[in-house]
Amino acid sequence: MPINIDQFEQDPEDVLDFEQGTQPHTILTFLAANSEQAFTQTEIHEATDIPRGSVGVVLSRLEERGLVRHRGRYWAIAEDERLASYAAQQAASSSSTTDDYYGEPDE
Repeated sequence: MPINIDQFEQDPEDVLDFEQGTQPHTILTFLAANSEQAFTQTEIHEATDIPRGSVGVVLSRLEERGLVRHRGRYWAIAEDERLASYAAQQAASSSSTTDDYYGEPDE
C-alpha cells in the first residue's frame, strides 16, 4: 500500500518498522527473545520455520543495517538502542494479548 510523500519524508530513517509476519521481523523477534545466545543459520531456520536459503539472505541484510552481529557460524542480535526499544515494543504487544486485560471469556 503506498503512502503519502509527506509521510515518506517525515518518517525517521532510524526507526525500526518491520511488518509483523515478515522474515526480518520473525528473525529479529527470535534473536531479541534470545539475546543472551548466538545461533547458527540452521538453528534460526529450525526455530522460525523460515526456509533455510532465506535465513542467510535476511541475516546479511540485517547485518548491513547493524541489527545483527556475526562471528564464524554464529549470529546474534546487535547491541543497538533501536533494538532495545523494538524488543520492548514486541514484548508489550505480545503481553497485551496474553494478560488479563480483556477479562474472562464469556461462557
